[in-house]
Amino acid sequence: MPRHILALLTLVVCSLSLAAAASARVESGSISLVAYSTPRAAYADLIPAFQKTQGGKDTSFSQSYGASGEQARAVVSGLKADVVALSLEPDVTTLVNRGIVPRNWKNDRWGGIVTRSVVVFAVRKGNPKKIRDWEDLVKPGVGIVTPNVQTSGGAKWNIMAAYGAQLRKKKTHAQAVAYLRNLYRHIVSQDKSAREALQTFLAGRGDVLIAYENEAIFANQNNQELPFVIPQATMRIENPIAVTASSQNKATANAFVRYLRTTAAQRIFAQNGYRPVVPAAAKGFSFPVRPQLFSIKSLGGWAKVDNRFFNPNSGIVTRIQREVGTN
Repeated sequence: MPRHILALLTLVVCSLSLAAAASARVESGSISLVAYSTPRAAYADLIPAFQKTQGGKDTSFSQSYGASGEQARAVVSGLKADVVALSLEPDVTTLVNRGIVPRNWKNDRWGGIVTRSVVVFAVRKGNPKKIRDWEDLVKPGVGIVTPNVQTSGGAKWNIMAAYGAQLRKKKTHAQAVAYLRNLYRHIVSQDKSAREALQTFLAGRGDVLIAYENEAIFANQNNQELPFVIPQATMRIENPIAVTASSQNKATANAFVRYLRTTAAQRIFAQNGYRPVVPAAAKGFSFPVRPQLFSIKSLGGWAKVDNRFFNPNSGIVTRIQREVGTN
């Protein structure tokens, strides 16, 4: 073969190789983040901070936010996701059961958790209904806003906090369920997501919003006056994160998740109202301690609780919604 033809072929092969490598670099530097509704503002700060690190240099992001349960179902239906940041473990379990997230997703020192919060009561200015504890929510004339458990992870945290608080007050299971039934009779709005429920309450609906602490802090940081009360018996919220098994960008996605658990990133979460999983990141922030704080583990864990309370056919809360007519 003539040398000039060989040289030309060599140039073509090299050009194709460089193009392929460049394409791979672009692909490996792209992350599709699918998250529940409330941490959108936090990620607006976290993503640029990650892009300034060595591991995040030249990384681009596509982002999707919505009700946690709906986001999980969207990923099952084909929504591209490299990283899923959802409200609670059962929504990740939905993806595990479809082979989208690996079964060992929480086998790390954090147990798969990236942020924490607690359940609080947001009230009207001056707290005219004098809402301090769970019993105050079921007094005559009190209207409650909370998202719908059929779509929102935040709603499930709220309802299990209500149930668990009754157990902390030495009530029986039957009495705690009776309390939930009474609670649902006071619910005046059930939005699809925690963020939508916040907007409904800010628009004037209801007397109290059962919410994440970070949602109340978010509202106040954005000049939307939202007084809130942390009941003595409340639940510790734990929000999971995972890299999908189908991700074509695992190295970059894992680098992003690792970054989110650094002290610097956790301080950004804290600035946005979340309780850090890294203790050092909480320095300088005020997150009140409650003497009767409890976790989902004390109620049997999500694997047991989700089916028992929220099974779409036979769950305790599902039946209550049907009885009361609020589903």
